[in-house]
Amino acid sequence: MTQSAQEQFAAAQKSHADAFFGLTNKVFDGFEKLTVLNLQAAKSIIADTQEAAQKVLSGKDPQDLLKLQTSLTQPSAEKTQAYGRHAYEILSATHAEFIKFAEARFSEYSQSAQTFVDSVTRNAPAGSESAVALLKSTITAAQTAFDSVKKATGQAVEIAESNFDAATTAASKAAKDSAAQASRTAKAA
Repeated sequence: MTQSAQEQFAAAQKSHADAFFGLTNKVFDGFEKLTVLNLQAAKSIIADTQEAAQKVLSGKDPQDLLKLQTSLTQPSAEKTQAYGRHAYEILSATHAEFIKFAEARFSEYSQSAQTFVDSVTRNAPAGSESAVALLKSTITAAQTAFDSVKKATGQAVEIAESNFDAATTAASKAAKDSAAQASRTAKAA
């Protein structure tokens, strides 16, 4: 191996290591944000449970318990929706960072591959045109495949976002309906 080839190999290895650790850091940043969100949710659940238990213990009759149930249903559903929305935002942002990073790396690799092909083309012996053409078509196919995967991933994210919005709307409606039903039951009792 020539000195230049060794330097190129070392630079490629460094680039691969940087890419690996860059992606790993992005995943851990997202994981850290989800962990913080889960800890906040756990603290909130404990505080809400304590408050509800104190209200239950201070209730004087069954109608007080029905009123308490009605008063707790809507905020609980809203908090659940807010948690889901926040978790989705974290995952979506992490995904976007991951894609942005991958696109930049793929662009660098495509550029390097094109430079390599240009070098091979200039120095190729006579009669190797078909091999060079094959190499160029392979690079083009890789770019096309990457673009297809990127487009499919974008569509999947859009579908997930649409499904999340639909589920949030349905859950909100169900919580309101449940609260209204509990209120009617409390009034009838």
